[in-house]
Amino acid sequence: MKTSTKDKIKGSIHEVKGTIKEEVGKFTNDRDLKAEGKAEKKVGKVQQRIGDAKEAVAKLKEQLAELKTG
Repeated sequence: MKTSTKDKIKGSIHEVKGTIKEEVGKFTNDRDLKAEGKAEKKVGKVQQRIGDAKEAVAKLKEQLAELKTG
């Protein structure tokens, strides 16, 4: 599996975990857990963006290689 795909999957998992923590924090009136959930969601979004960036770089490398050989 490509590292960009792994980053996207890990990011999605962090987002889901963050959403769950945030909602449990809201339900239990636990500010710390709610804040932790929000932070984890942001980490997940960043990790997904890293996966997107890696994918874009890989595509650019392929295009450059095609230009050099073509």
